[in-house]
Amino acid sequence: MAAKPLISDPTMIFFVVLLIILFAPIIMSKLRIPHIIGMVLAGVLVGPFGLNILARGSSFEIFGQVGIYYIMFLAGLEMDMESVKRHSRHFLIFGILTCFVPLVMTYAMAKLVLGYSDATSFLLGCIMASNTLVAYPIIGRYGLQQHHSVGLSVGSSMISLFMALVMIAGLSATMGGKGLPVDIQLPSWATQLLFLLFFLLKLAAFMIGAVLLIPRLTRYFLRRYSDSVMQYIYVLSVMFLSAALTTLIGLEGIFGAFFSGLVLNRYIPQVSPLMNRIEFIGNAIFIPYFLIGVGMLINVRTLLQGGEVVWIVLLIAFFGTFGKAVAAYFSSLLFRLTQRDGNMMFGLTSAHAAGAIAMVMVGMRLDLVNDDMLNGVVMMILVTCIVSTLVTERAAKKIVLNEKMHLQPANTNEDDEKILLCVKYPDIAPQLLSLSLLMRNAKLNRDLVALNVVYDDHKSSSGQEQGIRLLSQLQQQAVAAEVRVVTQVRLATNIANGIKHAFREYACSEIVMGMHVHTDVNPKFWGEFIQSLYNGLNRQIILTRFVQPLNTLRRIQVAVPSRAEYEPGFHRWLERLCRFAGQLDCRIEFHGRQESTELIANYLHLRHPSVRAGYTLMEHWNELPQLASHIAEDHMFVVVTARKGTISYKNALERLPDELQEYFSGKNLMIIFPDQYGAETKDDSMSFTEAQHKEESSIYDAILRRLHRK
Repeated sequence: MAAKPLISDPTMIFFVVLLIILFAPIIMSKLRIPHIIGMVLAGVLVGPFGLNILARGSSFEIFGQVGIYYIMFLAGLEMDMESVKRHSRHFLIFGILTCFVPLVMTYAMAKLVLGYSDATSFLLGCIMASNTLVAYPIIGRYGLQQHHSVGLSVGSSMISLFMALVMIAGLSATMGGKGLPVDIQLPSWATQLLFLLFFLLKLAAFMIGAVLLIPRLTRYFLRRYSDSVMQYIYVLSVMFLSAALTTLIGLEGIFGAFFSGLVLNRYIPQVSPLMNRIEFIGNAIFIPYFLIGVGMLINVRTLLQGGEVVWIVLLIAFFGTFGKAVAAYFSSLLFRLTQRDGNMMFGLTSAHAAGAIAMVMVGMRLDLVNDDMLNGVVMMILVTCIVSTLVTERAAKKIVLNEKMHLQPANTNEDDEKILLCVKYPDIAPQLLSLSLLMRNAKLNRDLVALNVVYDDHKSSSGQEQGIRLLSQLQQQAVAAEVRVVTQVRLATNIANGIKHAFREYACSEIVMGMHVHTDVNPKFWGEFIQSLYNGLNRQIILTRFVQPLNTLRRIQVAVPSRAEYEPGFHRWLERLCRFAGQLDCRIEFHGRQESTELIANYLHLRHPSVRAGYTLMEHWNELPQLASHIAEDHMFVVVTARKGTISYKNALERLPDELQEYFSGKNLMIIFPDQYGAETKDDSMSFTEAQHKEESSIYDAILRRLHRK
């Protein structure tokens, strides 16, 4: 009879777990040991096979299950899908190798050395063929989620896990005669064939249904509900539903959690507050709970029972780990990757936890697992978790150090990026902040500046109060994404001058602001002050109009004027759009002359090779209205314009306001005024040849419009 644990009160159990989560990283960091190992060892210590302080009760079952789902879900969310598409052959090859190399080695060892039966040897081989991404949280800490070797490891882990689970399901059907919708008596080969066909049918139905339904539901939900709690609950609901459905199919729920992460990948940008919440809650509670629960399964005392158990543990751990190492390093040589990449691939794919436990339970149900094998597999989990964590931590450090050595520091120092966010309307301000977060350079980690300018009149007091409330809400939104926002409410008798003065005070590089909301008071397209702003400030200004949330966009269409590549701000707006498209994982299409699009293509190839881009020839700016038929409601139409007197300016740009109102009404719209005259501003300069005020349209345009009407 098992001894009663020292602590059984739920409140105290949760308190002890929190203490472990709090102090394990502190202690492990002093010992220079990855803290994930500390979580597992703490589970061994407090578990029923250690000091018996805690029992592995329902809380560890529930939270531990959520934790492994979280690991797999995050792995799917953070995968570079464009890299997966480009290197799909590499993913498949590494997945097959990391599955079958350890399977064959372990099967031969179990059959020839341990004397197990064919079915038991095959079961043990399947256990070692799969792996669990126990060390994946280390990747997030070093910011290597998009690294090629990490993507290969995550993708191949899913392929190997899928193959192993399918083989286990087939073994279960063969041994137990289960898995078919009805109980029928058939020959063994016919039963296996029917089971496989029925299983593949269910799996195909799930995957097709998920790919077709989840994106539509997600776009519908995100367009209508902006509440952060509701969005988080929706994402978790999708994850758990997918996990439950794959369990019904006959696969482990971790496959469903990973697949749902892949489907939701493009709707949750890496720098969004929603992604930050998902990672924070998982890394703070659920993933540590899972790791502690794994440690509580490990019975170290079995090593003291005799040499046979130790021998079994050593054989299982060695052949399984050695098989993963052979697959990883051979694949890295085959793909011409560095030794650092090979170490990362081995580290991530060598650990066993959830999948191994699930397969052992299947084997116990089929009477294929004895006590020695059970103890050997559980001890193998501890050994492989330690090896995986140590190797992954070391490989991550080397990769990061190597990347820093090859960075060009001058680029960072010369980058003057500092975004000024001008906000007025509460309904579009959160979208403007999201746009700035998607466009900013996260590596520079510079503050955003949020500005609200209030007219200095008799209503200025109430305007200031409204501005303070609005900026406070933006600060809270930015804090969720771990970005600092400097705010200012400014009184000014002229809005444009107020913005320009704040721009100079904070040494900003560009402005992001919403488009003028038309009223009967001022029906002009540019409104009261925007025209004065872009004529009086020679730095980049981005005007936007949102019809739907940014993370539901499927394509960005960019109209590029001829000779835009000669403007000083060419690379600045191109870099912002590339980051924007990359974070949303959506396609970007450039419409312009061949000379411009060739330079754009070269820039993307060198700086943003993962961005999906297309190029369409547009010989003349008069073709702009023809693009309207290609702009769907979930597209963002971007117009790169120019100020008068600049290289890329043309008379046709004077018709831009009328064309945008007539042909692109109700569309997501972005208008970019690039940097002009280099980096210096000429706000206060005025001469007979360079006046500060320019009319929205000339008298000649008015005459031509009247003649056209007649």
